[in-house]
Amino acid sequence: MFIKPITLLVSTFILFTSTITFAQSTQVTKAIAESADLITPLMNGQYVPSTIEVTTLSGKKRTLADVLNNQKTILFFYRGGWCPFCNTQMGQLKKIEPKLSKLGFQLIGISTDNEYDLQKSVGKHKLNYQLLADFNSTTSQAFGLAFYASQSVTDRYLAAMNLKNPLQKNAAGNERLVLPAPAIYIVDKQGLVQFNYVNTNYKVRLHEELLLKAAQLVK
Repeated sequence: MFIKPITLLVSTFILFTSTITFAQSTQVTKAIAESADLITPLMNGQYVPSTIEVTTLSGKKRTLADVLNNQKTILFFYRGGWCPFCNTQMGQLKKIEPKLSKLGFQLIGISTDNEYDLQKSVGKHKLNYQLLADFNSTTSQAFGLAFYASQSVTDRYLAAMNLKNPLQKNAAGNERLVLPAPAIYIVDKQGLVQFNYVNTNYKVRLHEELLLKAAQLVK
């Protein structure tokens, strides 16, 4: 399901015209939230965590700043290629990627998949845009999107999807699956967040037309 209210654009989009350079200062890593409703996402007007390391399709470690390369970027966080709603979203974004490219944006997806599973997604959907592996959830954690799944969800997902993702201990010491809340960030050349959409309901994703409208407003 994709949300389409244009009024959302007015209420959540903040355009910044400052020329502050890309933030390279020390960045505090956020704690993994105990549940999805307790996440503290990176917001409009904040810089992306540029020093965090991400993993490419080939398994190479690079800083996020290196990947962004001072380009306008659409970053979207999704749970993995095993998620049908994520697969639908990847297809929707594929449709508008040429328009985003004409606006000067690169499109990058980040999920808990490992490099091998990312390669399968690229082949399955015939994607031209870049996917990054966040197998240990360090990137989604840095963005304030990572949360511990409940015990029932952890057990169900591990069994049904045969996931190999590492489990992490929550505050109570219980080993749980860590997932990202699905999110989209529009980032300018300086690494400043100009627009974000985060929804803890993984079945609801931002409609591609609204994303395009927001992208058109970023200079």
